Amino acid sequence: MSELYFMTTITDRSKAKKFIELYRRHGVDVTFSTLGDGTAVSETLDSLGLEQAEKGIVFSVVTRTTWKKIKASLEKEIKIDVPGTGIAFLIPLSSIGGKKPLFFLTEHQNFEKGEESTLKDTKYELLIVIANQGYTDLIMDAARAEDAAGGTVIHAKGTGMARAEKFLGVSLVNEKEIVLIVVKTEMKNRIMKAIMDKAGLDSKAHSIVFSLPVTSTAGMRLMEETTDESDT
Repeated sequence: MSELYFMTTITDRSKAKKFIELYRRHGVDVTFSTLGDGTAVSETLDSLGLEQAEKGIVFSVVTRTTWKKIKASLEKEIKIDVPGTGIAFLIPLSSIGGKKPLFFLTEHQNFEKGEESTLKDTKYELLIVIANQGYTDLIMDAARAEDAAGGTVIHAKGTGMARAEKFLGVSLVNEKEIVLIVVKTEMKNRIMKAIMDKAGLDSKAHSIVFSLPVTSTAGMRLMEETTDESDT
């Protein structure tokens, strides 16, 4: 994948809508938002001008060109550099499962698909599966059939779902589940294919799946030992 990123935004819940509206103006029509809680101690909050408030977390897929425009607007319009306003950051995407989901996520960003790129020497990848609510078991059954370990589920609300029928041929509900699965790099393609085949757009789950490179890990020894045993 060329010049495509997973943008994550963290701000106070009350401010999240303002960020989403700004992203829409820059052609980012599809976003996925969920809630979280800040964990900073009171002394840190005071020094940074932050409040102990429920956080809004927004996920989007952007090109580098789109990010440059968004970053400038965040600094100028939302004053993101002011302590307590929020943060936004990029993680490089390594692949997306299928052309239709790619076009759905990047419609107004003038993205042209190049060759898929992967960071060198990455032993693991993070699979992100976005699906209709209630189909986590279907997704995990497909992944485990190809030797994936467990996953983590985040409940989120999607925006721009009405556009899905144009690109994907299906209507997507706003309430979504995001399933996070860490896999070994050499297993990534077959696990993604299994998810797309069994829980993809032709299923009731209507899953979209893509991957992010993982550059360092801790606590993955059990997965390594299990994989090594299956190879022998």
